[in-house]
Amino acid sequence: MLERVGVPFAVHEFHHEAGERNYGQVAADALGVEPERVFKTLLANLTIERGVEQVVAIVPVSGHLSLRELAASMGGKRAEMCPPDLAQRITGYVVGGISPFGQKKRLRTAIDETCVLFDTVFVSGGRRGLDLEVAPDDLVRVLDAVVAAIGAER
Repeated sequence: MLERVGVPFAVHEFHHEAGERNYGQVAADALGVEPERVFKTLLANLTIERGVEQVVAIVPVSGHLSLRELAASMGGKRAEMCPPDLAQRITGYVVGGISPFGQKKRLRTAIDETCVLFDTVFVSGGRRGLDLEVAPDDLVRVLDAVVAAIGAER
């Protein structure tokens, strides 16, 4: 997808142990970068006027998603995490390897505002052990994303 739209990016592969659950920290350690630069792609159920819709939230692995801020930034009443099996079915990716690019269905997306603090950030390339390094401005533009304070510190 990025090549098709002419966005420069770098591919980074690293070893991922099958039983490891802390996907983001493993990626940051393997890539030798601070966890604030590695972003995880999450799915949430957003309650809106006409029901519930799934949305994508991209936040640093060093923190967690503020569901309240996500709902506010996306014009919803409330948000809750999407169950992992539904997230996998909707995106076509396995949890821990959900990429913001090339999902089965294009969903509205919000990215934490801290992404702009860096020249490049890392997001999943679609499987565990594969990250893409991309400029935040390109990430926002390609995904047509809202940039908002949706991340919260641990």
